[in-house]
Amino acid sequence: MLRKRSYCGSVQDNNSTSFQLPSCPCCLRESQVTTTVSNLGVVIDGQLNMVNHVASLCRSCFFQLRQRRLVRSSLTSEATKTLVHAFVSSRLDYCNYLLYGVSDGLLEKLQAVQNSAARVVTGTRKFDHITLVLRDLHWLPIRQRILFKLAMIV
Repeated sequence: MLRKRSYCGSVQDNNSTSFQLPSCPCCLRESQVTTTVSNLGVVIDGQLNMVNHVASLCRSCFFQLRQRRLVRSSLTSEATKTLVHAFVSSRLDYCNYLLYGVSDGLLEKLQAVQNSAARVVTGTRKFDHITLVLRDLHWLPIRQRILFKLAMIV
């Protein structure tokens, strides 16, 4: 078996994708190597393509929307709108300028989250057109939200 040293000093097999970290006397437990890192709620992978971040964001937003949909009948429309803004829109807007230049497929996933949030707020059915609903709520589409925030920062 052929072994080589990687740039961080760990030993790696040619036919293996896992790293063996050198033992360290100050570490009491075994360390694990991961392909992604989370910093301030943003999940970053080695290629910086934001796929894992968008997947995590969609997962957490859809969970929150399911929770809001369950109690929608017992809330007023203003209370529902406030909860959706607090739990979903704020997540979509947090660090979204990092998503500038990502693929259209990733932006479509985030747009589906925003469309679903608009449906929860207004009670619109699944197959009704959403463009007018977003306009009535004064919500920009995801791509324009990213550009707007980027323009505000610059």
